[in-house]
Amino acid sequence: MKTYNYNLKDKTLEASINLNQFKNSKNILIQIFCGEGEEKLKEITNALLINLPQSIIIGTTTDGEIKDKKISILNTVLSISIFDKTEILASYADGKNSFDNGYNLAKKIVTKDTKLLILFADGTSTNGENFLKGIEAFDNSVPICGGMAGDNGKFIQTFVSYQNILIKNGAVGVSLNSDYLKVHNDYRFNWSPIGIEHTIDKVEDNRVYSINGMLPIDFYAKYLGEDVASTLPSTGIEFPLISEKDGFQIARAIIAKHKDGSISFAGNLQKGDKVKLGFGNAELIMQNPIESFDKNSSIKPETFFLYSCMARRRYMPNFIQVEVEPFAKIAPTSGFFTYAEFFHYNNKNLLLNQTLTIIALTEEPTKISKMCFLPESLQKNEHSRVIRALTHLIQQSTKDYDEQTKKLNQEKQYSHDLLSAQKQFLRHTVHETNTPLSSIMWNIELHEMEFGKNRYLTNIEVAMKNLFSIYDDLSYLIKKDQIIYTKQQIDLVDYTRTRIDFFSQVAIKAHSRLIFQTSQNQKIINFNETKLQRIIDNNLTNAIKYSFENEDIYIIILETKNHYKLQFTSHSTLIQDPKKVFEEYYREEKIKEGFGLGLNLVKRICDEEEVEIDLESNKNFTTFTYHFKKD
Repeated sequence: MKTYNYNLKDKTLEASINLNQFKNSKNILIQIFCGEGEEKLKEITNALLINLPQSIIIGTTTDGEIKDKKISILNTVLSISIFDKTEILASYADGKNSFDNGYNLAKKIVTKDTKLLILFADGTSTNGENFLKGIEAFDNSVPICGGMAGDNGKFIQTFVSYQNILIKNGAVGVSLNSDYLKVHNDYRFNWSPIGIEHTIDKVEDNRVYSINGMLPIDFYAKYLGEDVASTLPSTGIEFPLISEKDGFQIARAIIAKHKDGSISFAGNLQKGDKVKLGFGNAELIMQNPIESFDKNSSIKPETFFLYSCMARRRYMPNFIQVEVEPFAKIAPTSGFFTYAEFFHYNNKNLLLNQTLTIIALTEEPTKISKMCFLPESLQKNEHSRVIRALTHLIQQSTKDYDEQTKKLNQEKQYSHDLLSAQKQFLRHTVHETNTPLSSIMWNIELHEMEFGKNRYLTNIEVAMKNLFSIYDDLSYLIKKDQIIYTKQQIDLVDYTRTRIDFFSQVAIKAHSRLIFQTSQNQKIINFNETKLQRIIDNNLTNAIKYSFENEDIYIIILETKNHYKLQFTSHSTLIQDPKKVFEEYYREEKIKEGFGLGLNLVKRICDEEEVEIDLESNKNFTTFTYHFKKD
């Protein structure tokens, strides 16, 4: 086979090419890479069909063109391949369903001898991933190449063509069928993930609605700046989302933004996908691309077709030719810059972004001799060394960050496991404590019923009631996230009186009296009994603990238009920092017993149940007031 590449910018077809040399050729494949719009694509196609009616022609609009070792924009490149031992079949599909287009196109052109499919799809309406799945559904063994059409970064309307048929919503394809044709495909990614991992929260195919709880447009504004976000997708395509699937790094570049803040990508994503923002690794991009090809290829190429992402050209416009030069020195090389690239790997068709995909073809069996060299465009180029150094700095910093994150995650997991073990220990401890506490209290009551009270048993009973209050707090803290605390009709007056009766002996032991005052005999609230008990018990025990000796403690229930106010008033030391008393483990008087958990627990319950708390403390008294909504 032989391939001839031509540059048609500002030239007519006849002025650029001696078409007579191809008049007698049979198996002619012509690829048109057109950066000058659909009219130019149509004009060239018609002229070719007049002069070479036996040829198979497919074309695409582009975001840049490749001709041998030169990169161009707003140009048209013609690639004419003459095959000696290969038959060519071609067709198109222009339905609305991308999957069906892929399946139907493959059905038309795939044979038992197909060695390669060259595919071009429009880049603004076709779902590239679904299109490739359609191809794969018909036959997953045939290698593919090609890409999605561009329109010079406008993202308005792209076109592909088959013969003289121009298609704006659909795809075209060519199959190369032969017993002799040798095909080798390869790709280069060279985009590196950077920063923290993010989660796709809401997505439909390739349209993402939420990333880490943010609108995608806000996500890009946060990490790339408002200027980039406001001009998406024409800017920012150099920073794709990168995820890993089946050990294969996949990038997803932006192709459209929507008024609702969502963003469409050139490829599907799924809910729950873990992604990172990516950047072009200039250090890797500038390395000799032929080295990897030389290690893996077993053929001597007669032709290279390169289909490269637009982001690679736009990210490094002054150095992108370094990826092309090595191939052009081996064999004729042509291609275009795409909105997404097609690749075949392990019987799967993949839609790639940010990549350079490579197809090498030959009808000769001889292996290429090893050729590794530094591209001319990088020789003695000081600026390229600076870019490589900066990229290396970013990559190494990212690596250090990832290592630190890994260590922190390990420590976080250790702390989580330790905390879980602690909770499990407390759960068992609290459970096992209930039985002996109940037994002690029961036996105290039996002893008093039979032998009457005495000061020793009274002391034990007071201590036991304090223990029960602590036990109830711990039990609630352990169980609060595991059970649902349902509300019920509770008489606030009656319930408060029962808790006062329970702690009256404790108050007497502390040389205080609990005095209960209320304007009515019944006040109904809709509340959970367990939560109400924690509020009342903690306030009573704190009042008893901190009140001065021989001072009365007042528990008062008042009524307003919409609320019942439950007040606990005692004469005690002035509270120095009222805001801190509700913090976990805080105690103003360190000599007092307790964990400093009670009022924090009360505050959490009140926040959950929308109970307003007022605290007033001076040298004469301290009052905690709780506002319960009327039922």
